[in-house]
Amino acid sequence: MLDNLKRLLWQMVIPIAIGVGVAVWLFKDEFSIDDLAKISFGWREILGIALALVFVAGRDFGLTWRFHTIAKPSLSWRKSLKVDLMCAFTSAITPSAVGGSALAIFFLNTEGVKVGRATALTLTTLFLDELFFVIVCPVMVLCLPFEQLFGGLDRGAFLQGLEIAFWLVYAGIVVWTAILFTGILLKPQWVRDMLIRLFSLPVLRRWQGNVTKVGDNIVATSEWIKTCSARWWANVFFATVLSWFCRFLIVNALFWAFLPGVSPLLVFGRQLVVWVVLMVSPTPGGSGLSEWIFTEYYGDLISAPNLALVIALIWRLITYYIYLVVGVPILTTYFRRKKNQTPQAS
Repeated sequence: MLDNLKRLLWQMVIPIAIGVGVAVWLFKDEFSIDDLAKISFGWREILGIALALVFVAGRDFGLTWRFHTIAKPSLSWRKSLKVDLMCAFTSAITPSAVGGSALAIFFLNTEGVKVGRATALTLTTLFLDELFFVIVCPVMVLCLPFEQLFGGLDRGAFLQGLEIAFWLVYAGIVVWTAILFTGILLKPQWVRDMLIRLFSLPVLRRWQGNVTKVGDNIVATSEWIKTCSARWWANVFFATVLSWFCRFLIVNALFWAFLPGVSPLLVFGRQLVVWVVLMVSPTPGGSGLSEWIFTEYYGDLISAPNLALVIALIWRLITYYIYLVVGVPILTTYFRRKKNQTPQAS
């Protein structure tokens, strides 16, 4: 257990070092103690930060509610919160492309959910998250002028690259959501067989075993999903929407505190773009890349570089670093329990 904790502590140091290093690199030429001192922290700023923390709690409540609903009666509210926090912690120490979902099966199993059902639950939550982006992204693009999201004709290389990355990742989300939808709700056996055939190609054959397991899990998930009611679907999807909206509204609260004149819809829309791009971040929890994209993307809305630094750091502290701190004691308990118990059978 001690070796595991040491490994995790080292994994925590890496993203923190990356995040701090990028922040120093971004603001080394513009940072000024005098200018920083001019940023006031009056009642509006304090209230805005408090509101941002409320949205942080709302994000965790939404995901806890979802875990509690889909795993009922196996997970109590307390156990559901623990699973949510541990998924957030693993997301913070692994590349965003991996995220906390990969270990959700382990956390659910540790809390008493059988492996087979835990796999079905994880695939369902993954489908709901992807479905949210498939629906909301085009709506937001239609609601906001294109030049406000990605710049006009004179935009620089950063905005051009951001737009390309956004649409490429979104296309991948649509394809993956279509696969999950077809597999979970329409033709699970057909999707399983197609995946196996695809990964029978020589260049992909090394992953065929893992893909076969994914296909089996999709079939099992489909069988379970067919027993769920329309009310159940409404609850879990609303919980998903609540968690993601609260995640985006954190930045809205910070802008309301420090820059109340900026359009809330524009701030919200750009957060959506940021999160889509960060889904393929190669760094743990998007560390470094998050700070860079935030300051560059919101730069035209924030006149003072030091204010951009303050907002970016507060955003990362309450949406990222807080989970590193909360996750360590919970994970210690997990390792201790895992050592002393036998995993739940399928």
